[in-house]
Amino acid sequence: MGRRSRKRGESTRAERDAARRARAGTPSARPRGRRSTGERPPAPWGGFPLSELVILLGIVLILWGAARGSGGGEMVAAGLVIASLGGGELALREHVAGYRSHSSLLAGVAAFAVVTIVALGLGPVQVWKLLVLGVAVFAGTFYAMRELFKRRSGGLGFR
Repeated sequence: MGRRSRKRGESTRAERDAARRARAGTPSARPRGRRSTGERPPAPWGGFPLSELVILLGIVLILWGAARGSGGGEMVAAGLVIASLGGGELALREHVAGYRSHSSLLAGVAAFAVVTIVALGLGPVQVWKLLVLGVAVFAGTFYAMRELFKRRSGGLGFR
């Protein structure tokens, strides 16, 4: 192999790297407070991995309850709720920031919560009424979340 010669007027490697970072929109080239589309939104509590630890706690409770056998049903249920809260927080944060669209997931959570509250609060309710209520809440929440994501992501319907 022969030696490569440098053409006249070519910039230095540092200048090319700086230009590449500016084109890509990396943090060193962007104004403070703005993120590129490739970065996850920051958690309100900083760099502490709270969501991940909550999800891990939920998984541990699920496994511990499953290992106990028939007496661990409450632990499995508690683990499912705790892990769902950790994952739901992350999905909501990513959706509101315009990072990833979680419209269906968030609409499903809203519909589940409303149907559960109505079923437990009102006592015996006909199933078809709960189904109609769940579909209505899902549809309304899905539309609202989709429009919110479009505004936050710059017009994209999903990412």
